[in-house]
Amino acid sequence: MNLKMKSPHPHPLLLHTKHFALFILLWTIHCQFYASSTEVDVVVDDEEEPHPDPNEENYPGMIYIGRMDDDGRRVGFDADNGIKYIFGTGFDETHKNILEADLQHEHYGPDSEHDLPDRAHGKTREQVLHEKRRGELDLSQGPKPFGWFEEHPLDGGAVPPKVVRVDPFFIDEAPVTNKEFGKFVRATYYETEAEKFGWSFVLSSFLPNADQLESAEVDPEAEDWVAVDKAYWRNPEGPGTSYKYRENHPVTHVSHRDAAEYCTWVGKRLPGEREWEAAARAGHYGPNDRTLYIWGDDQTTELAKEYANLWGDGDFPWENKAEDGWRATSPVKTFKPNAFGLYDMTGNVWEWMRGGKHKNRIVRGGSYVDSLDGSFNHAATLGARATLHATTTTGNVGFRCVKSPMRKVEYHYVYENTEDSGAQLVIEGNNGERKFTQQKTRRDYEDDDEFDEDIDHDPTMPRPDERRGRKKVVKTRTLTSDEL
Repeated sequence: MNLKMKSPHPHPLLLHTKHFALFILLWTIHCQFYASSTEVDVVVDDEEEPHPDPNEENYPGMIYIGRMDDDGRRVGFDADNGIKYIFGTGFDETHKNILEADLQHEHYGPDSEHDLPDRAHGKTREQVLHEKRRGELDLSQGPKPFGWFEEHPLDGGAVPPKVVRVDPFFIDEAPVTNKEFGKFVRATYYETEAEKFGWSFVLSSFLPNADQLESAEVDPEAEDWVAVDKAYWRNPEGPGTSYKYRENHPVTHVSHRDAAEYCTWVGKRLPGEREWEAAARAGHYGPNDRTLYIWGDDQTTELAKEYANLWGDGDFPWENKAEDGWRATSPVKTFKPNAFGLYDMTGNVWEWMRGGKHKNRIVRGGSYVDSLDGSFNHAATLGARATLHATTTTGNVGFRCVKSPMRKVEYHYVYENTEDSGAQLVIEGNNGERKFTQQKTRRDYEDDDEFDEDIDHDPTMPRPDERRGRKKVVKTRTLTSDEL
C-alpha cells in the first residue's frame, strides 16, 4: 500500500495566492483613503435655520406690503406670504371675468400664471397651455420684440389685466424729497446726469422768461417740454430759480441712474412695477373690489383734488386753475394717503421703476400734468404707466425706494479648482447690489503627462483628473423679470 504523507510546508501556489489577496486588500484600503482625502468634509446641521420673523422688522418711514393673517400679523416665510392681485390697466373690463379663486395662494410659484384659465375668452387651462406651446404666431401686425408690452391708449397700463404675484417688501411712504436728496449729494459729492449734460426738460408754461420759447429746443415726442440749459434739481426751472422753499417737494430732474444711486446709498433699491402697483392698489386686489383710482371710480375733480395733485379742468399747458392748490409739484403728504398709508401714489410726480430697458425705463403713477380721463397726457389711474429713456431728466419725474425683508441665509455647494478662468459672473442681490464673482473651471491638463495612460479605476470613485473639492457658499437670491 502506498501512503502519501502530508507535507509540513504549504504548496508554493497557495502561498502566492494568499500574498496576492493580502496585497489587493491593502491596495484597496490605500485607494479609498487617498480618494477620501481629496474631498472636503462638509458638516450639515440637522436643524434648519429658521427665517427671521417679519413682525420684528420695521424701518422708519416705510410701510410693509405683504400677506397678513386673520389677526393682522405678518405671515412668515415658512408659508406663501406674497401678494396675488390683478395687474394692469383699469379701463379693460376683462378683469371682471377673473374669479376670486384665481387669487388663492394654492396657485403660486414661478409657473403660477400658466396654471390659470383665460376665462375672459372662455378658455380652459389646457387650451391656454396648448395655444402657448403649439399655437400659431400672429404676424398680422409684424413680429413682436422680446419683452413686448401691450399698452392701453389712455393710461398706458398692461392689456389685458392678469393675475401676478409679488414677494413681501417695504416701501417708502412718500417720494424722496429735495431735502433728502440734498443730504445724499453733500455726503457723496454726487453729480446728477442733468448736471453732466448741462440741461433738462422744463414745462413750457413754467419758463421764467417767455422769450426762451422762440429759440428753445423741445422734446419731439412732447412739444410742451423745453430743453433748458443749466436746469437741474437745485434749479428746477433753470438759472434764477431755486429748490429753496420746496425742500419737502419730491426731487425732480433725476435720471434712472440718479434714483438708483440714491437708493443704494440708503441701503434700499428701486421698486419693481408689480411691487409698486401692489402697494398702490392697497388691498383692492380682486375682480370685485378693484378700482380705477385710489379713491374709487369717481372721475370728478371735486373728489380727486383731495387725493392727488393733477392738472385739473384747465386747458393744458397754459391754464391750470389749481383746484387742488398747486400748479406744479406739491409737498409730500399734502394729500390723503391710500388705505396702506402711502402718499402720492397717484399724481405729483412720475416715479422711476426697476427693470425695463435702457431706452425704455418704466415710470408709474402719473404726475401733476396728467388728467383723470386721459383727455390730455395720461389718465392718472392706478394702472398709469409710461416709458422714458434712462437718461431723461424732467420736472415731473421723481422716485421712491423699497427694501426686501430679511430672510434666512440659504447655502448651496459649488466645486472649486485651483485655477480660475478669469471670467466674471455678475450676481444681483435682493437690494439691487451687484456682485462680481470669479468663475471656476477645470484644470488644464494639456501639458501634463500624468494622465496620458488609461489607468483602471473604481467606477464608484472619481478619476484622478476629476477630483474636485466642494465648499459651502451663500446662495444669492435673484429676481426674475416676471417678479419686477
